[in-house]
Amino acid sequence: MKIMEKGQITIPKKYRDKYGITRNTELEFIPKEEGLLLVKKTARTSALRQLYGILKKPGSTDRFIKEIWGKG
Repeated sequence: MKIMEKGQITIPKKYRDKYGITRNTELEFIPKEEGLLLVKKTARTSALRQLYGILKKPGSTDRFIKEIWGKG
């Protein structure tokens, strides 16, 4: 893939077809250690992305539970 002058990229047709990416599909870039992950943006995806990895961090479970129950 090549990045154009204005930062645009073209997603190959075979991937657009396979993953249902159409003209008005919103995509989200997720920073990862090895690069960027491109995902279709949906309400479910967005909520899951906010939680991704939170339980892997020491002490973060308590903070997460407090935030859910409004005691944080």
